[in-house]
Amino acid sequence: QEQLVESGGGLVQAGESLRLSCLASGRTFGSYAMGWFRQAPGKEREFVAAISRSGGSTYYADSVKGRFTISRDNAKNTVYLQMNSLKPEDTAVYYCAADRAPGLERNSYAYDYWGQGTQVTVSS
Repeated sequence: QEQLVESGGGLVQAGESLRLSCLASGRTFGSYAMGWFRQAPGKEREFVAAISRSGGSTYYADSVKGRFTISRDNAKNTVYLQMNSLKPEDTAVYYCAADRAPGLERNSYAYDYWGQGTQVTVSS
């Protein structure tokens, strides 16, 4: 069982940056591909970014490509989401998730463990 805890959310103005962190509790963090998803009020949860087990491969939603960067530090059991040039439409609860299967997935059903989420609000 992997427990995931997100942090780093907050209220920022458009154009500013935030870095989200997701700390995993287990001792097998390096065996999971990791993803970030978000859910805005009244909308379905959507894929943001994913990273492979080693961190050598990444995958982004078109809406965040060039602005967000996913990375991981397996020694610290942590995955990050650096968010630059934030827009009001980025406002959502952001979740990290762990996938026991290899590869990069944008489908939320592929992920086995989820964090509780952290709120990101971008004002215009």
